[in-house]
Amino acid sequence: METKPEFTWSCPIPVKDTPQVLMAHGGGGRMMHQLVDGMFRQAFRNDLLDQGHDAAVFGVGAGRMAFTTDSFVVRPLAFPGGDIGSLAVNGTVNDLAMSGARPLYLSCGFILEEGLPMETLWQVVRSMRRAADQAGVSIVTGDTKVVDKGKGDGLYVNTAGVGVLEHALDIRPSSVRPGDLVLVNGDIARHGMAVMALREGLAFEADIASDCAPLNGLVRDLLDSGVEIHCLRDPTRGGLAASLIEIAGASGQEIRLEEEKIPLHEDVHAACEALGLDPLYVANEGKLVAFVPEKHAGRALERMRAHPQGAEAQVIGRVVEARAGRVILNSRIGVARIVDSLSGEQLPRIC
Repeated sequence: METKPEFTWSCPIPVKDTPQVLMAHGGGGRMMHQLVDGMFRQAFRNDLLDQGHDAAVFGVGAGRMAFTTDSFVVRPLAFPGGDIGSLAVNGTVNDLAMSGARPLYLSCGFILEEGLPMETLWQVVRSMRRAADQAGVSIVTGDTKVVDKGKGDGLYVNTAGVGVLEHALDIRPSSVRPGDLVLVNGDIARHGMAVMALREGLAFEADIASDCAPLNGLVRDLLDSGVEIHCLRDPTRGGLAASLIEIAGASGQEIRLEEEKIPLHEDVHAACEALGLDPLYVANEGKLVAFVPEKHAGRALERMRAHPQGAEAQVIGRVVEARAGRVILNSRIGVARIVDSLSGEQLPRIC
């Protein structure tokens, strides 16, 4: 991956000329211009952003494209292993990667609350730039709005992303077939527990850090190795369970999981028990689930484990011809149970 030049790490807006907190006045005022030109444009500088248009214009060549958007409202804004900035970039990059696309360009929209400290905003902007560089994407367009104090909870971020598909595979839930093996690239439930432990003030022997990371490099390795991928999914909100339930329903297949094969670190397990949560339903931000034919599973597992984001990869289940649309978990004690959808979101504001 090409290394991009580092940018200035001190806040680029002179404190003597600018309030250290945001004020909710018109979007065309001096402070908004300072934010756009002095902070965002400097942090995310690239040829497309420098066009200065309302939309970035670029060529993609012949072929298929992927397009996605997401909004991020995590509370608190920063947590062990990341913050709302890295979460926004990695989350959008990963959504593109799950379609098999190579992410290229992102947009970024900021909803800023009056009174937000400028240094807090600058820390988020720097984090986004680092995450974009790591993923090999550029933030090429965006928007900024300031809302009245008490109306925005500090900072919300919206991102959109585009990418190109450079292969002929049809990677989606309906492509899942009986006999496919289910692979995960590492331990589950880490992001949700990192946020919740901080929010609830839980203390453990070691801090639980989010797994927030870009997965496009790992997906690219799988594709380059010739693995026939039928489906990819990043198990974010609702965790591994929600993702597999959706895929089972969309594909009309039954998925059988082996609990003892699902990677779960002891510190995360302890945090889940302390909060009364099932780790299957806890969000991840650096994990993917891959469905591949059994004949390709060995190669897929090897390539995953050779990548920094897949060192703990495991085969955790199989797709079978049985009752369509179900997910069955075979527990460690040999009891099988249906993995059901939750009636509500058990962990709000974690992404």
